[in-house]
Parts: sequence; C-alpha cells; structure tokens
Amino acid sequence: MKQYLDLFLSYLVVEKGLSDNTLEAYHRDVDRYLSFLLRQKIHEPTRIRPLDIASFLAWLKESGLAPRSRARALSCVRMFHRFLEIENHCEGNPASLIDAPRMVARLPIVLSCRDVELLLSAPSGELPEDVRDRAMLDLLYATGLRVSELVSLKVREVNRTAGFLLTCGKGGKERLVPLGETAVASLDGYLAKARLKLDKKGGSDYLFLSRLGKPMSRQAFWNIIKKRAHQAGIAKNISPHTLRHSFATHLLENGADLRSVQLMLGHADLSTTQIYTHITRERLKKIHEEFHPRA
Repeated sequence: MKQYLDLFLSYLVVEKGLSDNTLEAYHRDVDRYLSFLLRQKIHEPTRIRPLDIASFLAWLKESGLAPRSRARALSCVRMFHRFLEIENHCEGNPASLIDAPRMVARLPIVLSCRDVELLLSAPSGELPEDVRDRAMLDLLYATGLRVSELVSLKVREVNRTAGFLLTCGKGGKERLVPLGETAVASLDGYLAKARLKLDKKGGSDYLFLSRLGKPMSRQAFWNIIKKRAHQAGIAKNISPHTLRHSFATHLLENGADLRSVQLMLGHADLSTTQIYTHITRERLKKIHEEFHPRA
C-alpha cells in the first residue's frame, strides 16, 4: 500500500503545486491511514470500503484527535482516493460517502490594539537580535503574512521604496502586500544596523537571519514571539498567527473591505476571510453590552 503514497505525493507536487508544509500534512495523514489499513489486513486499494474509512476516523477519535484534526485527515484521505480513481488504481471513491466530523466554530485569538503596541515595543534594545525582532514583529503585523512566508522572505522581495513586498503563499501563489511606513522604518533600521552583523558568512539571500547567520526557522520565530509577549506582560497564549488574525481584524474594524483583506491575506476563498467579520460582530456586541445603559 505504501507504494501508492509515493505516487500520490508526486501527483500533489506535479499536478497541484502544493507547498512543503501542505505536503507534509498529506504525507502524515495518509501514511497514518495506510498503516491503519495494513493492521486491518487490507493490502489493496480495491478492498477498501466506506466502513474501513469510518473505522479509521473512529480510531482517530479514540486516540484523542480533535474534530478539526480528524476533518483534516478525512480531507487528505478523500484526495488520496480521488487520486487512486483518476489513475485507475481502483473504481470509485469510498471516502466520498463519509461525512466530516462536526466542529464547533472556534474564533481565533486576536490582540487588542494596545496589546499589539506592547508586543511590538517589547524588543526595545539595540542588540542585533533586538533590532531584528522589532523588524520581524512590525512586518508581521503590517502585512498579515503567514510565519512561513515571513521567514522565507528574500532581501530582493522587499521593495522599501515602493512600500511593497512580494511573497509566495499556499499553492505557490505570489501576491503583493503593502508594508506601511512603520514597517519600512523598522526594516531600514534592521538592514542598516543589524543584518550585516548577523550575516556572518556574507551573501545570504534571506532577509531575516538567526544569530548564527542561518535563515530564521518557523520554530525559532515562534520562540521569539513567546519571549517578547512575556516581556510585554501579555497573558494570552499567542503565536505568530495571532498577529495575522489581529492584522485582519483591525483592518475590518477600521473600515477595510473584505475583498481587499482577502487579497492581502492570500486567501483563495472569500469565506475563509469572513471569519473575521464574525469576530468584529462579537466585539461590537461586547462593546454594546458594556457601555449601553439598557443593554
């Protein structure tokens, strides 16, 4: 069965152009699915039935996986069976008959404008790492980039004069995102004072570098934002994605239209962006309840 996984991953690269992170998720979920089938003595795709897929999902639930994780796994399994059907390895898609687990809508964590200011001000020193962290946080909040997009930025992809950067998002789709004056000023300071000191070997294409002169990793930046949030006295359990959520929410709260926010976030579907309109509605309700005399 595992031979089909290799063929499937090659198909995703060639036909779908998926990112490395998405490929990792497909590999993990489908590999777990195939391992489960092998334990059930199922060795051929033609022998897989809807009941086998339902049993796999039940096993995931018993293993403690959340509904969202199980829904993602089912999505991967459906794509895998669609591939098997397209390539004539089996007839039909047994996964198409399985309903996704029900999920309770979960609103993302969003920082207030005050907390954002506290976080962005946390790296106040002038050490190269402080200047770099300040620039990274300013840029993340100014653009709403995904953390993978932030750490993979090249120097040439940022046009400070024009005030735009070029990033490659999910599915290899490029988009232009405006920077804003504050982020440009932070980047100017970082490039003038800190980056040359961090680029120990010289000649690195990457914009943000670790203290060892290597490209910044997602895990390293995750640790940075946790450290800076602690310094700022922010009690919320935040991640790099929290600034992306805050970016979108604050834009909508201040009158930006949904379509523009969608383009800046790089969402393929407008419905993905609409979660932020729900957040702003909830915020308005809280304000009304707090301040209206007859709420």
